[in-house]
Amino acid sequence: MRVRDFERLSAEWGWLERCGGAKRGERLNPQDYPTVESLVQTWMQVEEHLRRFLSGLDDDDLARDIAFTIGDGPKESMPLGDLMQHAAVHAVHHRGQVALLLRTLGYVPGNFDLILYLGEKRSVPA
Repeated sequence: MRVRDFERLSAEWGWLERCGGAKRGERLNPQDYPTVESLVQTWMQVEEHLRRFLSGLDDDDLARDIAFTIGDGPKESMPLGDLMQHAAVHAVHHRGQVALLLRTLGYVPGNFDLILYLGEKRSVPA
C-alpha cells in the first residue's frame, strides 16, 4: 500500500464532508489501515457516503457556495455544481496520466472510453 492511496482516500472524504456529506473528521492516518482489506473497506464506506449524498441533491444545492482552501492557499468559495464538474474533469486528467504511464512502461491500455465500458457492462448478464 502506498501513502498516496491514503491521501486520495482522505482527500475524497474531506471534499465530501466539505460539500455537506458524511463527516470525516481529522485527516486520515495511514497507520489506521494496516491491510489492503482495511483500506478497501473504508473506500467502500466512502463510496456509500458519496452515493447517499448525491442522491439527496436537488438543483438548488448545485448553486450553494462551498468554502475551501487548497493546501495553504487563500480561502475560496465556489458553487457545488462547479466543484462537481471540476471533480469529473480532474478524474479525466488522471485517466490520461495513467494511460500515458502505461504506454511509457510498454503496455497498451486499450480503449477505456466510458461509452465502451457502459456497452460492455450492459452486455454482461447479471
